[in-house]
Amino acid sequence: MPRGRYALYDPHDHTPLGEEHFHCAPGPSGWRYVAQTTTPSGDHAGSVDLTLDALGRPLRLELHAASWQVRGAALEGVTWVRTDPTGEHATEGNVPAHAFTGASPAFYVALSRLLRLPPGAPATRVRLVAFTAPVLAPRTLDQSWALVNRTAHATDNGPLTVDEYQVGDLDTGEQHPVHLAGDIVLAAPGIELEDLDSPPSTLT
Repeated sequence: MPRGRYALYDPHDHTPLGEEHFHCAPGPSGWRYVAQTTTPSGDHAGSVDLTLDALGRPLRLELHAASWQVRGAALEGVTWVRTDPTGEHATEGNVPAHAFTGASPAFYVALSRLLRLPPGAPATRVRLVAFTAPVLAPRTLDQSWALVNRTAHATDNGPLTVDEYQVGDLDTGEQHPVHLAGDIVLAAPGIELEDLDSPPSTLT
């Protein structure tokens, strides 16, 4: 069960946005990721709890940020309930999308598990619902994903396979690389792995 810490920052001007302290592991249903986020000053900012099924679909998602809460799952596309800080006005949403996304590194791992792309294959289009802090407002977007390279690196614990994805925003045309090793994000825009206490888990 890898445990560690990601540094989060603005990908455009590198302003620090805080940290995400996480642990994750394969489980009976597929994979689970649990994290607490903090501000640059160290104050609690929110949490992430994501469980995938064996096919990589979001079995359960729970996000907290600034007193807002979202609970979602793959159901007739993706379905979610978003609750305001007072708890009085919950709103429901449903979109014919493939999965969820957001600021957490967990979503990159989740998408890689869902798509299971072979190296060198043409880019795949995927529709996602994004929740962005601080109010977790939902937004539907389209991305393209391609696995452009897969390399094995020798380590003290045996070979470490690193996958390099090219992820594109189909609304803006922007593209960026994402490097994953098992269930750990090694590098991505706005994300830097700061600490990891054990090797990544291999997801099948």
